[in-house]
Amino acid sequence: QLQASGGGLVQAGGSLTLSCAASGGTFRRYVMGWFRQAPGKEREFVASVSGSGVNKDSANSVKGRFTISRDNAKNTAYLRMSNLTPEDTAIYYCAGAWRIHSNVVLTTTGSYHAWGQGTQVTVSS
Repeated sequence: QLQASGGGLVQAGGSLTLSCAASGGTFRRYVMGWFRQAPGKEREFVASVSGSGVNKDSANSVKGRFTISRDNAKNTAYLRMSNLTPEDTAIYYCAGAWRIHSNVVLTTTGSYHAWGQGTQVTVSS
């Protein structure tokens, strides 16, 4: 199970950190990802981190502004978002996918089988 938290209302240029707490399974075996879905749009990839935490990938639209990380001792993944713009307004979902290899990152929704409930991020101009 995945539980996302940390969303809220923030002004443009501000920052937020999302958390995704996992329970059940061996967390370090899970690739973790963040996706977002804005009203009327499809769910899109934001960032992914490998089970080891070494490899990361992010969408071009958030590179340099968002940072994904994880703490395997706390069974938690994070998404640090800075320099937010109104275009970042969406429901943010965390996702997990079991992989035996610890250095894999995944960027497509179909690659993940476990999803959190989503947390709303609203950026005002």
